[in-house]
Amino acid sequence: VQLQASGGGLVQAGGSLTLSCAASGRTFSNNVMGWFRQAPGKEREFVAAISKNGASTSYADSLKGRFTIARDSAKNTVSLQMNSLKPEDTAVYYCAARSPSITVLARTRYQYSYWGQGTLVTVSS
Repeated sequence: VQLQASGGGLVQAGGSLTLSCAASGRTFSNNVMGWFRQAPGKEREFVAAISKNGASTSYADSLKGRFTIARDSAKNTVSLQMNSLKPEDTAVYYCAARSPSITVLARTRYQYSYWGQGTLVTVSS
């Protein structure tokens, strides 16, 4: 599975942005999907995850209520809606997929087998 994240850019604090992750080469409808982010000088951290059928989601506690993950199986995409953005949300955002045989949502980067190249989100104050 090859993943391509897009939608990043520069936004003012309080604004919104929607990231999209598209797969090429094969469908990822059988994969648990996740979003992670990495700020300069920091470790890559979990943002959100979604189950294969989209019925279950998981969020980093600090982001719950501001970020929403969703998937569109028909379009083979996963999105991350980000609202009320803060300067501390500035990071490179990555989408990732777990192995198709796994159904459990995960919050650790090492539990994801496939990664996109990342898209930069910059939130100005």
